[in-house]
Amino acid sequence: MSLLTQDSPLPQRGLDSADEAAELSRLEARLPPLLSLIAGMVDFTGFFTLGHIFTAHVTGNIVLATVVAIDGGAFRWAQVSAIPVFVIALATVWLIAQASGRHGSSLARLLLQVQFLVLLALLIFSVITKPSAGPSGLNANAAATMAMSAMACQYALLRLALPGAISTAVMTGNLTNAVLSTMDLLAPCNRLLPRDSTQLNHSLHRLLGFILGCVIAAGAVSLMSDWAWSLPAALAAIAMAVH
Repeated sequence: MSLLTQDSPLPQRGLDSADEAAELSRLEARLPPLLSLIAGMVDFTGFFTLGHIFTAHVTGNIVLATVVAIDGGAFRWAQVSAIPVFVIALATVWLIAQASGRHGSSLARLLLQVQFLVLLALLIFSVITKPSAGPSGLNANAAATMAMSAMACQYALLRLALPGAISTAVMTGNLTNAVLSTMDLLAPCNRLLPRDSTQLNHSLHRLLGFILGCVIAAGAVSLMSDWAWSLPAALAAIAMAVH
């Protein structure tokens, strides 16, 4: 008699594992370019409507705060508090992930929902309070906190649920990968990198996605002002449907 009877759970577990691996592979291929587009929109919109705050490239705020301290200018608490706000947001996302007990694609879907809800809250808050009218005010600081929290959720998603995906935030690294991979592919001999175009394609997709997000946000900010936050919120909703 076969050891694997019809009631045995082993084949089903193997099937579930294969399905999960396939789902993760699809998410790692489809999500990061879209998330890069969202990150570009959030960063540009935040910078030009919330008083020169980097909401995606958070560490850039350290440079801005240092320039103000040395060269003078309008001091922004949001720039100084960006790192601790981002750290708290990341820790909160970690707690949500741990409490959910989810992993892989299931966790990715949960964190995509969290990112969408934060961006939706940011949109509603911005439309009601008009933080762009007072970029150095309390409303602008609150909006910047929400924007940075949404980005913290996105970056934590990639690390916790899709560790095989390249970051959507490190544009310097993506540009470096793209240039070096291109040079290596064009070299007739003595290549320095593995002969694989995947790294180049992934880096280009994220880089171009981020740049496109900035370009679209530029037009949206000039035409829609605080309503420009509707675009990253809409894309976050689309990201939840990516399977």
